Amino acid sequence: MGAPISGVAYPIESRHPGWPAKLGPLRVPAGILAVRPVRLRDAGEWSRVRLRDREHLEMWEPTGVGPWPDRNAYWSWPSQWLALRGLARRGQCLPFTITVDGRFAGQITVGNVIRASLRSAWIGYWVSSDIVRGGVATGAVALVTDHVFDFGGLHRLEATVRPENTPSLRVLVKAGYRQEGLFERYLDVAGGWRDHFCYAVTKEETGDGLVSRLVSKGLAERV
Repeated sequence: MGAPISGVAYPIESRHPGWPAKLGPLRVPAGILAVRPVRLRDAGEWSRVRLRDREHLEMWEPTGVGPWPDRNAYWSWPSQWLALRGLARRGQCLPFTITVDGRFAGQITVGNVIRASLRSAWIGYWVSSDIVRGGVATGAVALVTDHVFDFGGLHRLEATVRPENTPSLRVLVKAGYRQEGLFERYLDVAGGWRDHFCYAVTKEETGDGLVSRLVSKGLAERV
């Protein structure tokens, strides 16, 4: 059964265009960037980075159930991986791992995929604290955006970011997204209902692709 939007039910399609896939590589200031599907064996590095970077991540992420150490422990990854893989196989999300020089560096996910006449989804990402300002998040957003428009059958992507999260806002602007508006008290983050800016891009706006724009500006290099 589809989700009703403006009185119209959009069916969930049992297919997964655009996933699994390997994207890149790109050379960015932090190193060689690539994007690949999430793997069960990501558990160790995923947990290590998430536990280490609690202060860097927790203030920007949706409020979760249970304490941070439990939610991000090694043993919590298999259930998350299974859920993401199941959604991906049903065509409802595209969950990816970000790597830099072959090492785990974060995640980027296209979620809430709605097809039919809407062909829209959201994009969300996080990266390790030791590679921020290294062009990794910007490059990953560009790679995934181009991919879902070219091979995933989508027409529009949006991202929501708290106004205080200046680094993430810069990522979206550099990647080629534009601000659409403000969602007031939009999401429960860090224990409170927080305002979020909405940024978006449609396929028609990307031209030759967001990666090509980064390359032309000298912010990335194809390898």
